[in-house]
Amino acid sequence: MEVFSRIPSPLGELLLTAEEGALTGVWFEGQHEPCGKRDDAALVEARRQLEAWFEGRLRSFDLPLAPRGTPFQKRVWEEIRRIPFGATRSYGELARLLGRPSAARAVGGATGRNPLSIVVPCHRVTGSQGTLVGYGGGLERKRFLLQLEGILLP
Repeated sequence: MEVFSRIPSPLGELLLTAEEGALTGVWFEGQHEPCGKRDDAALVEARRQLEAWFEGRLRSFDLPLAPRGTPFQKRVWEEIRRIPFGATRSYGELARLLGRPSAARAVGGATGRNPLSIVVPCHRVTGSQGTLVGYGGGLERKRFLLQLEGILLP
């Protein structure tokens, strides 16, 4: 059964969802409606780590994750998790790392369906010239997240 919690953030309220002890979603306002029961205690560690991340005290997350997606999407999300704090990769670079150099658009599609915003840092994925393109939470949020990590934008 899905449980959820809501936390304030510099980007507006975040909705956290989990199932069987694993985080299934980190959603910006209006992106997802919870279908389970509110259980702040079940998501206390995710809340703590997100708060620490926004405060600059945490650079990577150590949480059990269970995003729902296709095998390809999950491979893309795993590769995104490997992008270090303060760095970016283009969709094309991710496609090459996945052994599918011509699949940049498919990587973009999978990135756009990432249910774990911030924790699976799809804000670190940019256009081929480091440009801001596509972000489910909006480009202003993407810009904020990148600047929070000290990434200078072109």
